[in-house]
Amino acid sequence: MKRNGPEENAVAGLIAEIIRTDHARILATLIRLLGDFDLAEDALQNAVATALETWPANGVPANPRSWLISTGRNKAVDAIRKESRTFAALYQAAQQLPASQELFPAFDANNWGDDRLQLIFTCCHPLLSTEAQIALTLREVCGLTTDEIARAFLCSNTTIAQRIVRAKAKIRTKNIRYEVPDEDALPGRLQSVLQITYLLFNEGYYATSGASLTRLKLSAEAIRLGRLLVELIPEPEVKGLLGLMLLNEARRDARATAEGDIILLSDQDQQLWDKQVILQGIAFTTEALSSGEPGPITLQAAIAATHIAGAMSGITDWDKIIELYNQIAASNPSPIVALNRAAAISMRDGPFAGLALIDVMFNAGELLGYSLAHSTMADCYRRLQQYAQAKECYLAALKHTEQAAEQRFLEKRIQEMSRLLAE
Repeated sequence: MKRNGPEENAVAGLIAEIIRTDHARILATLIRLLGDFDLAEDALQNAVATALETWPANGVPANPRSWLISTGRNKAVDAIRKESRTFAALYQAAQQLPASQELFPAFDANNWGDDRLQLIFTCCHPLLSTEAQIALTLREVCGLTTDEIARAFLCSNTTIAQRIVRAKAKIRTKNIRYEVPDEDALPGRLQSVLQITYLLFNEGYYATSGASLTRLKLSAEAIRLGRLLVELIPEPEVKGLLGLMLLNEARRDARATAEGDIILLSDQDQQLWDKQVILQGIAFTTEALSSGEPGPITLQAAIAATHIAGAMSGITDWDKIIELYNQIAASNPSPIVALNRAAAISMRDGPFAGLALIDVMFNAGELLGYSLAHSTMADCYRRLQQYAQAKECYLAALKHTEQAAEQRFLEKRIQEMSRLLAE
């Protein structure tokens, strides 16, 4: 058996890096060109296989990403032409086109940067359920695995996989077009797009699993999409989303040690905060709030701004934060909102008040598999110096997280509680 030489290994490494950094964007372009999710995924796999075979001998092309797209597209078109019986209707349509037209559009290497924005709107078509829209976009646009999405939604892998398969089938059978909708249809699709963009940012800001606390590529892409959305649809909630993402992203460099361990907001080195990004986030949030009827995302941005202001001044306005959570809960109640509100109340009214609210949720069967719910309860017990109960809750939180930085943080807390119990 022939072993890979140094050149082949170098090519394999380059291709792996391209796929790691640009898989979702390349796939989005192939979906636009081919009009089918599964066909695009197969095309990308075939292009990668061809690159591994030909680049060591012929050299790496000047624009390897464009090469992968063009090669994947061409191989998919060739395969469709060969499978004339399987694709009889498609082949018949191709024969009816004028000779100067192609069944699939050619790839323009200078005009593929915004394909992911178009893909998001395609995935958010109203014919798809909200759950399917989010799952499909996180998989196809953001490149998250089915397992990562399942953990984000607190449900099973099978459920997420079925949602994705059904969504792809509906896009195909209903002939949903790959495009940003026109002005009349845009508002109805906007809320799902905002929700998905924020979920993408959250996965980059606080990864659900893995060795790193953050995934810079994802949060950076979410902010890029957020800026595009503000340009496309300058409505208050769109500006609120961008403001929220910027306010959180501004603290990235201060959120973890050089070894990747979590640093809580109160302990962060504010010199590492990006003040210019904070100012941008405040500006967008202020514009969104000026609408008079802020939506839930804008209210979250206001909460983030209040936390930052509190950290900088040393005095957090918990009354304001709780009122903002009350407004969110009134229009968009959820267990996560209730948990965050309970944490804020524990800071204003004391740990017992927070524990009572979390107990209500646990007794209702809510958030039992959510690590942050258990760690929030643990923090309340720690502040009450009830170290045995705190340790028990930290252990429960550790059981329900696959995020390495969070695991290390919880393990340190558990060791601290054990030490305090031994004193």
